Amino acid sequence: MSSTVTRTPIPAEIDQWLSGFDEALARGDAKGAAEMFAPESFWRDLVAFTWNIKTVEGQAGVRDMLEHTLAHTKPRGWRVTEEPTSADGVGEAWLEFETEVGRGSGHLRLVDGKAWTLLTALDELKGYEQSLGRRRPKGVAHGASPDRRTWLEDRRREAEELGFTTQPYVVIVGGGQGGIGLGARLRQLEIPTIVVERNARPGDSWRKRYKSLCLHDPVWYDHLPYVKFPPNWPVFSPKDKIADWLEMYTRVMELSYWGSTTAKRARYDEGAGEWTLLVERAGEEITLRPKQLVMATGMSGRPHTLRLPGAERFKGDQHHSSAHPGPDGYRGKRAVVIGSNNSAHDICAALWEHGADVTMVQRSSTHVVRSDTLMEIALGALYSEEAVAGGMSTEKADMTFASIPYRIMAELQIPVYAQIRERDADFYRRLEAAGFQHDWGEDGSGLFMKYLRRASGYYIDVGASELVASGEIKLQPGQVDHLTKDAVVMADGAELPADLVVYATGYESMNGFVADLISTEVADRVGKVWGLGSGTTKDPGPWEGEQRNMWKPTHQQGLWFHGGNLHQSRHYSLYLALQLKARAEGIDTPVYGLQEVHHTH
Repeated sequence: MSSTVTRTPIPAEIDQWLSGFDEALARGDAKGAAEMFAPESFWRDLVAFTWNIKTVEGQAGVRDMLEHTLAHTKPRGWRVTEEPTSADGVGEAWLEFETEVGRGSGHLRLVDGKAWTLLTALDELKGYEQSLGRRRPKGVAHGASPDRRTWLEDRRREAEELGFTTQPYVVIVGGGQGGIGLGARLRQLEIPTIVVERNARPGDSWRKRYKSLCLHDPVWYDHLPYVKFPPNWPVFSPKDKIADWLEMYTRVMELSYWGSTTAKRARYDEGAGEWTLLVERAGEEITLRPKQLVMATGMSGRPHTLRLPGAERFKGDQHHSSAHPGPDGYRGKRAVVIGSNNSAHDICAALWEHGADVTMVQRSSTHVVRSDTLMEIALGALYSEEAVAGGMSTEKADMTFASIPYRIMAELQIPVYAQIRERDADFYRRLEAAGFQHDWGEDGSGLFMKYLRRASGYYIDVGASELVASGEIKLQPGQVDHLTKDAVVMADGAELPADLVVYATGYESMNGFVADLISTEVADRVGKVWGLGSGTTKDPGPWEGEQRNMWKPTHQQGLWFHGGNLHQSRHYSLYLALQLKARAEGIDTPVYGLQEVHHTH
């Protein structure tokens, strides 16, 4: 006599789990709710429970988080928003819920009736919803009024008053795509905000880069908040085109954008709970007193330049990649580019195209992945025309990506890059035969984990690798020892004749800007910015589980960091904006799990 096991259908299993979870939370049973998670499990919260960006692990982590947050969060109204799916024994569902002060959404992965991963994210604050869709402003008050002011008159009045007779609640230092996107979020939440930018025009940080620069990420990955690129926008945005888009965006989103403005000094007044920020705007010094200060100076902000013996004797041109003017003027010249990541490859290729004799100095191994392959295998399911046609919105793609805890992301990326390695095996054989030192990340997890861990060490190949493989771009491994008047000299004594030296040597941690603007003490108090604590090169442990200091409270009251690539800037700007809005409106924001500081730079 045989017996069969009847398995509960996935939708019913998820409904049962969600119902039980809702009941446990309603009665304040943190222990009971935690036991609904698998022994190896992850709950990632974006502000909804923790007023933080925080991942807790295992039943003990879930229980501790709930014991500290349930009483004031009061979550309820959990429901599935679309038909659950299942694959390989994992059930998945999209969720909605409410808290005492807001509405949220999330994603659940269930294995054998237990939660494996849970994402919860705050979408809006009750009573402070954004004026979008059905809530959009009317734009005009119909009827007759002797005191009527036009939209333009209101904008001009705001420009005359904000920062002078009235103070901004937030000042964003840095007017690149990160600062602009966050400024747009804050504008929609009616938070008085000034974006200060040392360049004259929005987009100038792109216009001033080397002329061949293009985004290496595809258009579907790069939309800004509220305003998506039009359907005729190129897959890869040229730098001057993206610069013009940012300038347009700043205007149509009605940002208070102070160009030609340098933030010079800042000090936090504990008693007043505000910053004193001295800026110089078009030659005039102005003191601003915001409650919140956001550093949006970008991962590509403060250049890291080698200090080489003999640099003062070099007779040719030398500059960091951020100041490289482009290949014009270097035809027939001998160019040495120190570095082997994205900027180095781009600059080498452009110089070669313009007839320069180009040598790339590779000081350490670099991970390379071909652009077409990356788009198809790594990004296509979420960010592509096919994904859009299949119903994958930008917002859903962002949430899908956010639902994967960083702890397990590397192991999920390893098979992706194994597939890439196999598909492009001949490409990698030719590249390595030319002497290029290639790696797949220390654990084989490839490009995106390198980006999350250290924001360096990779190149998305859009053509330069073929020039390296063929020898058209010469390759010199090793460390640079010094410069002479006309050469770069390696540690092994090899001399590389040079008329141009480009230092494609990367950028320093964002808290370097804090040391310059505020103090070294405050920079050390908040600690290193970026990285996960993976224990890999340039990302020292211990494990932290989230990006250090990004988009969340820091150990300096009123100081925040915003940035990342266009995808991250778009997605996480919402959660940073909601944290700032809650504070502006006096909503209680008890932070759970404020990160410890393990590294000061």
